[in-house]
Amino acid sequence: MLWSRAKKSLRKRFQRFPVYRLSGCQAAPFQSADFKKTGKHVPVAGHSLLPGGQQGILFVFAQHHLNGSSVGVTRPDPTTPFPDPMSTLNPTRKVSRRQELREDTVVTFYARALDILENHRQTVIYAVAGVVVAVLLALAWSWNQGNRNEQALSEMADAVRLYEAGSWQAALDGDASFLGLTDIAEEYGSTDAGNLARFYAADALFRTGDMDRALEFFGSYSKESDYIGASAFAGEAAIHELQGDHNRAGDLFMRAANVFASDITSPMYLSNAARAYGRAGNTADAIDALEMIAEEYPESQEARSVEFKLAQLRATN
Repeated sequence: MLWSRAKKSLRKRFQRFPVYRLSGCQAAPFQSADFKKTGKHVPVAGHSLLPGGQQGILFVFAQHHLNGSSVGVTRPDPTTPFPDPMSTLNPTRKVSRRQELREDTVVTFYARALDILENHRQTVIYAVAGVVVAVLLALAWSWNQGNRNEQALSEMADAVRLYEAGSWQAALDGDASFLGLTDIAEEYGSTDAGNLARFYAADALFRTGDMDRALEFFGSYSKESDYIGASAFAGEAAIHELQGDHNRAGDLFMRAANVFASDITSPMYLSNAARAYGRAGNTADAIDALEMIAEEYPESQEARSVEFKLAQLRATN
């Protein structure tokens, strides 16, 4: 019944048209025996429901006969696959096996992370809070150290002026108006300025003859690879040499020469090391120190007497 109604409706609409097939967005003539008889090409307005001109939902045939007109409608070919109308708009993206594995790895990692967070939520919260507190404490300590360093530099001004003037004891002791070097070193010792005050105090104690305290301050001074660090090692070495520990003095003089290589100070420290080693009876190390002067600092003043000293050591060896 339904098929009969469709035929009648189509017959009324296409009664005067020759044979055509609706394809894509244009009408294409359908080659048939009736078309050869009529030889007519009449455009058919409208669009098919399928893209690309493929066979699909409905084919309309207008059959024009000599003795009348009739219209027939046929069903789609069941062997022809029905395409996805969105396939041309959203083509399927090809995903490589490597991409799939990478995506699986990311998803697995994310899932495990969520699982760990869920099962150890309290531990994670405490850990994050601990990190935040540690960062805040570090920032507070750094800010406090900066302020204390500025205070130490301000306190050192008068003491350093007395030190440079040769008033060693006054620089060490200070007075009612300013702190002495030893007090600054003890109160601000964790700052850079307090560490420098420790070196000044050690040298001032050495010059005043207080060797034990001078050795203590030289030893507690935080040494770097610079001129002052080398001088601190040399100060320790000089005290050990005065106290009769020549081998220890030789080692410290060698460290002073190597921690800060200089054409001015290093040859002098190497020469002092050779002297201390010689007094300790350590001839081999004394020869090594002198040979280092000849090889690395041949233009230095100490290099002029190296050959004579080497000859003496080799003669006694």
